Amino acid sequence: MQAPTKTALSALRKILRKTELNSKALMRETGLTPSQLIFMQILDDGAEHTAGAAALRMGITQATATALIHKLEALGMVARRKGEADRRQVWLSLTDKGRAVLEIAPDGAHAQFHAAFSRLAQWEQLMLIAALERIADMLGAEDDSAPVLSADPVLAPRLDADADPAP
Repeated sequence: MQAPTKTALSALRKILRKTELNSKALMRETGLTPSQLIFMQILDDGAEHTAGAAALRMGITQATATALIHKLEALGMVARRKGEADRRQVWLSLTDKGRAVLEIAPDGAHAQFHAAFSRLAQWEQLMLIAALERIADMLGAEDDSAPVLSADPVLAPRLDADADPAP
């Protein structure tokens, strides 16, 4: 194997390892996966949100959001309330327990990446995006993945023909 290939693969491994360690630290500290934490952060503005609106902001399907909501509700982190005007509509909000967990959650790989990436010049951001998209293409990763640094199975692409389209 040539040196540039080894260097590129080593860099990919470092990225994968960092996200894996971040996921484990987050789980250890809060009991949450990165995708659950990000979903809760979307809800952390004091207002109620619909599942569809939260899914859209996170870049996931309604079905994926529903799976996250069920898990977070079971953990006591999120509360659901039926809409008054339209009983089919469900409003989501963080519980006191959910807000408390967000307070202790460590800054994850997302926060680190966002802070560093935001400081780059636009041309450098675009160059990195192009390189990362090319790598994903080289590896045959053609799915529409959520912008979440996690190996969380909830965010894995659905391969069945009945998969819900993104909202």
